[in-house]
Amino acid sequence: MSTLPTFYIPHGGGPCFFMEPVQCTHGWPCQPGHCLQRPYAQPWTGLAAHLRGLAAALPQAPRAVLVVSGHWEAHPVAVNTQEHPPLLFDYYGFPPHTYQLKYPAPGDPRLAQEIRDILGAAGIDTAGEGRRGLDHGVFVPFLLAWPEARMPLVQMSLKAGLSAAEHLRLGAALAPLRERGVLIVGSGMSFHNLRVRSASNGPIMESAVFDAALEHVVCARDPAERNAGLARWDSLPAARFSHPREEHLLPLMVAAGAAGQDLGTRVFNGLMMGWTISGFRFG
Repeated sequence: MSTLPTFYIPHGGGPCFFMEPVQCTHGWPCQPGHCLQRPYAQPWTGLAAHLRGLAAALPQAPRAVLVVSGHWEAHPVAVNTQEHPPLLFDYYGFPPHTYQLKYPAPGDPRLAQEIRDILGAAGIDTAGEGRRGLDHGVFVPFLLAWPEARMPLVQMSLKAGLSAAEHLRLGAALAPLRERGVLIVGSGMSFHNLRVRSASNGPIMESAVFDAALEHVVCARDPAERNAGLARWDSLPAARFSHPREEHLLPLMVAAGAAGQDLGTRVFNGLMMGWTISGFRFG
């Protein structure tokens, strides 16, 4: 059995891949019914194509997926233990049909316990979670990546406090799962400042600057140098402009930590509403 890679995927904005694209007459992407509108080019098309190609890019089909989303924080780290996790529609103000999306992927309680055992052996406290549904950082991109919804799926939270170094350590503890047929996916956004958008979809300078610096760190030829740089991500140029709060970047730390000595490569880069967005693969 091959060792599976790890991924950091951009999951888009809300249910973006399942919207009818419209644009306000003043130039901003808005929700239907907000004001006078006209059709406009769907900004998420390239990202959707990337997500649809994830499964084909793997050396073998995983037995299950462990996913960490930027939309769940807990202390201690929480692991979803449900056999049939529901969906958590944790976005607001979108059309009614986007709250009818379905993704009935099975959970994997046995894998959830395996994850907790591994983390416990590494001195990382965990808790089982038996009620929370899969948030949109999971089901929205996975509807494209594994639309048949048959892949067993376990979601794990970020650790409250949002320490980059702790999430690198968390990923490193989980690395053995890669040799056991488990695909580790961090789901977030490499730029996540929702206060800024480009009406013309032209690049926002700070976003492009941060993206270039982040790629340089993630794709370093020395994994130790990479992880040291990620632990200090907020020293990169335009870092806090790009992430006023880092919860959408920290799934990258889990994926990089789990990569071990495998190098990172940028496998997606696109421009959405002025945001320069990247996705990465390790191994």
